[in-house]
Amino acid sequence: MNFNVASILRGVLLLGCGIAAPSYADWATSPLARVTRAAPANAQIQAQNPPSFSWAMHPSNPAAYVLEIRRTDLAGAPLQTFTTDRTWYLPLAALAPGAYSWRVRPSTTTDWSTARPFYVDASASKPFLVPDTAALKSRIAQRAHPRGLAADIAKVKWSAAKQAERNPAVNVLVGQVQWRAKSIPIYKDSDWPLVTSGAMTAAGNVQVSQIRWAIGDVTRQLEAAALLWRVTGDRQYLNEAVTRGGQLAALSPTGPTSLANSDQENRLIALTLAKAFDFLGSDLDSASRTSWLKAIEGRTAPIYDSLKVSNGILDQYPFDSHGVVAQGYVALISALTLGDIPAAEKWFDFSFRAYVNSIYIWSGPEGGFANGTSYGQHMALTSLFVWQPLANATGVNLFEKPWSAGFLRMFMYFQPPGSPTHVFGDEHETAPIPTELKGFASRLASPEAAWYVRNLVGEEDALTLAQAPWPLPVASVTTATPPPNAALFSSIGWVAMHSSLALRDRTSVYFKSSPYGSFNHSHADQNSIVLVSGGRPLLTESGWYDWYGSPLWNDWYRQTKAHNAVTFDGGKGQLAVGFDTLLSRNGKIISFATTPGLDYAEGDATAAFDGALTANKRQLWYLRGTDVLVVRDTLASATARAFEWNMHAIVPMTVATDGGVVIQNADRNVCISSVTGDTTFVKKTGGAPKTGTYEDHAAFVKKPATSAEFLVVLDVGCKKPKISLVPTATGRSLTVGTFSMALPK
Repeated sequence: MNFNVASILRGVLLLGCGIAAPSYADWATSPLARVTRAAPANAQIQAQNPPSFSWAMHPSNPAAYVLEIRRTDLAGAPLQTFTTDRTWYLPLAALAPGAYSWRVRPSTTTDWSTARPFYVDASASKPFLVPDTAALKSRIAQRAHPRGLAADIAKVKWSAAKQAERNPAVNVLVGQVQWRAKSIPIYKDSDWPLVTSGAMTAAGNVQVSQIRWAIGDVTRQLEAAALLWRVTGDRQYLNEAVTRGGQLAALSPTGPTSLANSDQENRLIALTLAKAFDFLGSDLDSASRTSWLKAIEGRTAPIYDSLKVSNGILDQYPFDSHGVVAQGYVALISALTLGDIPAAEKWFDFSFRAYVNSIYIWSGPEGGFANGTSYGQHMALTSLFVWQPLANATGVNLFEKPWSAGFLRMFMYFQPPGSPTHVFGDEHETAPIPTELKGFASRLASPEAAWYVRNLVGEEDALTLAQAPWPLPVASVTTATPPPNAALFSSIGWVAMHSSLALRDRTSVYFKSSPYGSFNHSHADQNSIVLVSGGRPLLTESGWYDWYGSPLWNDWYRQTKAHNAVTFDGGKGQLAVGFDTLLSRNGKIISFATTPGLDYAEGDATAAFDGALTANKRQLWYLRGTDVLVVRDTLASATARAFEWNMHAIVPMTVATDGGVVIQNADRNVCISSVTGDTTFVKKTGGAPKTGTYEDHAAFVKKPATSAEFLVVLDVGCKKPKISLVPTATGRSLTVGTFSMALPK
């Protein structure tokens, strides 16, 4: 094969304008990176119809805004105008396919924002309609408890086919609940004496973990017992639910499980009590009903108060992983207790449409999860526990939101069946839990979802499956088809390239250059790569997640030097400290293309180095037919730097007789060659690996200079293709086996 870089790029989708910060210097776009971004923007085709509109707060902080939507491709089309007291708006009706622009102003002035264009496409923009809040509350009020469960939840109503499918899950739950009834202790506030609301310490982290396990056990037991009472009618489960609910209600909402001390457990207690209250309905005795509702309100009110600040703090500062989830909990709690807790009405008015509108904050509306696949998996499991009862209570099914299909598609590419570990962000070293992803995938009806479900090993959690709609949406799909072999997720800056996504024996190349930078659970790993073949990790991310904010987490785990990316002067890398700046010290995918034989991607991580470098770009060519990856880095600095091309493995790296580096992991290997010839292979030291694991660290290092180029060939399978780099009249020609490409000088 003979390829010229210029000819490849003619087919490349140039993406800088699609993921960069908006170019409009008006009030609707804040100079602060953590403030909500004006959207839709950049003339993008919208994944959802109607799209969601958002903007930064006007400096005057008005009581209301006027949103104007104009059809620009149809003369005489009526102007649509809406008024809202939030800095976002989700129209009630779909827009006709066509070209549009939108702008917004305070209701008291004519200070319009700049008009921003967008498109609604007949096929690409999927309808997702959400009724207004009054209609939703009316719908909820018409449902008696249990409104969070399907009407046919009782086993006596099941068909023979449903019994055949769901009885195994019910039997698993029965065994779990009966065993846990004897094994779970009665937890008390005095079991956890440390105050953990300040700076985290190692001891505080231990207590937080203890609380998390304890509350996780009791809340699961409560929900499972309440569900089994509704499914089977066996009174032992009603009694167990009342007992466990009483134990949770007895914990102080201002104690160690409070919002201030343990926010995730506080919200979990409130949600599970609300679900159990709803599931048991009129079968719950009066005393328990009173104490449970008091506990629910005592725990939910402070969550609501924390979110309500500034008329909705998440509206302006949405990059809050705990806050986004908490808003969904409040939406469900309020839907399940509407009419039972007076405050539930204002909770619902505030939270429901806001949550449905902004669930995709860790990606654009097309789906993805910038915090990494492990935390994405946590979100998938949370969705199963929140979205199912929310759909039953309100009729709004978030699994049908276009974002959800893109979110699932991300897992297909970055956690395909047989993946040994997660990728990118905290917990990247942990093994995926296929059953959690399988559960989420089964709620979507598409050929790709069907392929994913059928190829993931294991069964979904019995607790979520027993509550799932029947039949499962994925069961309606007759044809299971994997997605194409390569994909770009532009808003999170991730690229996946597979030899054959359909096969477990595949080679997988993962590349990241993210606009989310090293914010939250993300790492300072822009322009980094991960290489897996046949389920064997070859080039890996290093380190392990002991706890958020630990010395290991700060000094090694999330640093650039712990990833397969470029550093300088002994491991100096991208910005990994701060807050606001972490979202602007980032990367971006500036081009991507895929063909049957060749994939190409280019990332720019210059901004991530906070001014220390003037250029940091990485280009990848994946030669699918020969299973070879070519990586080119171009680097520049105002000061001479000794640049380092870092590599990490979970097995020893050895130097071959030809000077190349060999990584042999069981039956899979890769041979890594530095083509330019001006590098030195150096073994490095890293953070202490997790007990029972091994890590090796190394780098190709160049002598100090103000500019540098790394040109590295990764030969998966060590087939030893002939590699040559020769000068030409216009630059250089790199040949790897039968593949050739032209490079600049």
